[in-house]
Amino acid sequence: MSTATVTVTETQTQPMTADTILRLFPDIDTSSEALSGHDEEQIRLMDEVCIVLDDNDMPVGKASKKLCHLMSNIDKGLLHRAFSVFLFNDKNELLLQQRASEKITFPDMWTNTCCSHPLAVSGETGANLSDAIEGAKRAAQRKLEHELGIKKEQVPIEKFQFLTRIHYKAPSDGKWGEHEIDYILFIKTRVDLEPNPNEVQATQYVSADNLKKLFEDPALTFTPWFKLICNSMLFEWWASLDSGLENYTNEKEIRRML
Repeated sequence: MSTATVTVTETQTQPMTADTILRLFPDIDTSSEALSGHDEEQIRLMDEVCIVLDDNDMPVGKASKKLCHLMSNIDKGLLHRAFSVFLFNDKNELLLQQRASEKITFPDMWTNTCCSHPLAVSGETGANLSDAIEGAKRAAQRKLEHELGIKKEQVPIEKFQFLTRIHYKAPSDGKWGEHEIDYILFIKTRVDLEPNPNEVQATQYVSADNLKKLFEDPALTFTPWFKLICNSMLFEWWASLDSGLENYTNEKEIRRML
C-alpha cells in the first residue's frame, strides 16, 4: 500500500498554502504500517479523505481517514468533521447497530444508527454552518446505504434534523482513536434494512428504557461518542421527538466534551 498523503484545501476566510497541514502538524505520521493485518476492504476505506478542522469547525485542509484516526496524530491535535445519525421508527424506537469485527476502530461495539464522516468531496464540504450541515446530511444518506442498505429515497435530505455539534476525543486502542466535531442528526422514518456484514454485525430497535437497560449489561460495550451523547442530552431530545424537538435543533454553539 502506498504511503498516505496530506493535501490542503482553502477556507472561506483565508487561503491555505501547500504546506499548511505539515506546518500545523510537522511531525504527522504518514506511514502505512498501522494497517498491516487488517481487513482489506476496511484498509481501502482508510484512504477516504476527511475534512481537517480547527477547533471552531473551520476547514483547514484534508487528510486520509487513516491519518485522522491514528492516536499519534490525534495527540498532535489533528481534528476532523463527523456525523452521527439517530434513526427512529414510527414507535419512536432508536435503531442501533453493532459494528463489525472487521472494523479497524471500535470493532464489535454497539452504537447509534450510523456514525461516519463527510468527505472532502463536492456536496459534503462546507466552511459555513449551513453548508456544512447540508454536507453532513448528504454524507449520512451515503453511509446509511453503505452500512445498512437503506435507500436514499427512504431517508430524504429534508427529513434529517440537525441538533448540535459535539467536539470530543476518544481512544479506540493504543493505536487508533477519534478526535471529531460530530454533527448530530435525527430522522424519523420507515426503512428497509440490508446490513453490510463488513460494516455491521447486528441491529436492533430499542426504546429509551430498553437502551438504559442495555447500558447496565456488562457483556455489552458501546462507542465513546454514543455514551457521551446518551449521558448528556439524548434522552431529553428523544422525549421531545414528536413535540418540542424544534427547541433543540440548529444549535450554533459547539458542545465541548473533551
